[in-house]
Amino acid sequence: MLFIKMKKTKTNRIKKALSGAHAAAEAMRQINPDVVAVYPITPQTPIAMKFSEFVNDGLVNTEMIRVESEHSAMSACIGSAASGARTMTATSANGLALMTEIVYIASSLRLPIVMNLVNRALSGPINIHGDHSDAMLVRDSGWIMLASVNAQDVYENTIMAVRISEHKDIMLPVMVLQDGFITSHSVETLFTLDDKSVKNFVGEYKPKHNLLNTENPITIGPLDLFDYYFEHKRQQAEAMEKSKYIIKKIFNEFSKLSGRKYDYFEGYKTNDADFIILTMNSSVGTAMEVADSFREKGFKTGVLSVRVFRPFMNEEVVKKLRNAKVVAVLDRAIAYGSHGGVLFNDVRSAFYEQQKKPKILNYIYGLGGRELSVDMVLKVFEDMIKLSKGKEIKQIQYLGVRD
Repeated sequence: MLFIKMKKTKTNRIKKALSGAHAAAEAMRQINPDVVAVYPITPQTPIAMKFSEFVNDGLVNTEMIRVESEHSAMSACIGSAASGARTMTATSANGLALMTEIVYIASSLRLPIVMNLVNRALSGPINIHGDHSDAMLVRDSGWIMLASVNAQDVYENTIMAVRISEHKDIMLPVMVLQDGFITSHSVETLFTLDDKSVKNFVGEYKPKHNLLNTENPITIGPLDLFDYYFEHKRQQAEAMEKSKYIIKKIFNEFSKLSGRKYDYFEGYKTNDADFIILTMNSSVGTAMEVADSFREKGFKTGVLSVRVFRPFMNEEVVKKLRNAKVVAVLDRAIAYGSHGGVLFNDVRSAFYEQQKKPKILNYIYGLGGRELSVDMVLKVFEDMIKLSKGKEIKQIQYLGVRD
């Protein structure tokens, strides 16, 4: 488990042992959304199960809709959100693939839906374990995407996601990512806030427009051909651009409650680091452990984790990495036909016009839930050190795969 660094606050914090899935459900209980439409799929199912217990026990007054598929789940969420109800859901992998048509519609209609995405490999062959191929499927769908290193992040990102999505200058849906089984099913110690603090932070959702307002009738989702479609897409892009600055403000506001600091990219011993691994979700913890072992040997090593994957903050990643000699980007998905993984290409693109830049390596790892071992991360740091000394190192490699 990662060490959770917190400052003293006036807010009552409760120490609990929860899995990542149950941390998401606990945050949802405290948010108490109006509607949750969800269909079970491994490894997301514990979120739906736990939240259904809260509904059954009367701990929330949420209308929980048990639909017949993920396509229907997101369709129901769209109807709910368009009617002015605070709406949440959760899914994984093939379920996300089935709902992808409606995922694009949700963001195009500017509906503030929050979805926990428990990352799992996309078939085929069929696999129920964690990688990031499902998140990469929808990375350009117009959803804001927050990554979670551990259960603490899952809990806090879920709460902050509500405020982000419902901000009047954003009005875009938000996904909260966590690694399947590694985070979703592993029990960790974390700190939750008291119910009142969470409720005060998220506030009451007051939509500017909704389908049930008979005094101001509107249409949601009409036919949108070439005479207006382009303008609507540009408005989406502008809302995503605005979100870059609003997200940080909401991070800072929530920090006063939680005692933790949040940033688009969060560094571990990166201020003076010559060799930095950049990655996201649960692999950050392993990378930090190995970075510490290299520090003991006299090498300046560090780790940069991604909290905000979309929108991707080019200026911020450059600021965090520009002084490094070598950066290794770890991708838990393959971008078929591309030169390296998605995260690798995002980072390389950010540095394109920079005069000062590190050498950048890419490692594809952990597909289908394969473990990222300490030895694998050792190799990554060793490769970076060798590259800095002039040895030729292959730019794109696979970690832990048989030939």
